[in-house]
Amino acid sequence: MTALFALATSLLWGLADFGGGLLTRRMSALVVVVASQTIAATVLGTVVLATGAWTEAGPRLWFAVAAGLVGPVAMLSFYKALALGPMGVVSPLGSLGVAVPVGVGVVLGERPGLVQFAGIAVAVIGVVLAGGPQFKGAAVQRQAVLLTLLAAFGFGAVMSLIAEASTNLTGLFLALFVQRVTNVVAGGTALRLSVRHGARALPAGGFTWGLLPALAFVGLADVAANGTYSLAAQHGPVTVAAVLASLYPVVTALAARGMLSEQLRGIQAAGAGLALIGTVLLATG
Repeated sequence: MTALFALATSLLWGLADFGGGLLTRRMSALVVVVASQTIAATVLGTVVLATGAWTEAGPRLWFAVAAGLVGPVAMLSFYKALALGPMGVVSPLGSLGVAVPVGVGVVLGERPGLVQFAGIAVAVIGVVLAGGPQFKGAAVQRQAVLLTLLAAFGFGAVMSLIAEASTNLTGLFLALFVQRVTNVVAGGTALRLSVRHGARALPAGGFTWGLLPALAFVGLADVAANGTYSLAAQHGPVTVAAVLASLYPVVTALAARGMLSEQLRGIQAAGAGLALIGTVLLATG
């Protein structure tokens, strides 16, 4: 179950990142974050009311609040990076945040088996190689790389925090709701401050309502990914769940290849292949 939930996380995060990167080319990254997370919070609020999940309130929700504060910074940084550089190149660096939950798992006493350890090594190497040699050239701006590294740390921290925010399914619904509400408050505050300092919140033509379904997809896919990752971490070793969940850049790169015709270099294709091999080793170990 751990492998299944973690791979679902990769699929959802990969598609959410692809959609978020596209939207950020049309409007402010802060608007994308706030709008998508507001939609997600509304849906989750309905789920919490319908399931009575509010009864699960307790001290663990502070982990969800912390994840909600870190999340907007990570998403904003990552969406800006995706808007600056090719998605198939920027996205793999974001997965380096896997070092955070893997490190937490090791500190807590988890020790992967030999096959799983090999899978972790192969998957991480594959994801890094999927970034290709373009990071050494002018194709990706230095700012994009720095923003992606900041986002990577944030994503890793969110993975660790949300895994600790609940112990059952209804508690998970409440934790994800609290996280999203915090996302909206933090992101909305940042948006208000940026507008006060002269930044434009919306494009010159105003808000494009036709993009609302895409914003909803990004927000809900991100929520679902957080949920499946939490379930993966609860059903098995965090080290395995985190590495499998970090394969989302392969999904983003393939989506960019299929829909935007972004070209993958040979080393990037080889990296994607290694990531898949690592996935098999982890799943069978």
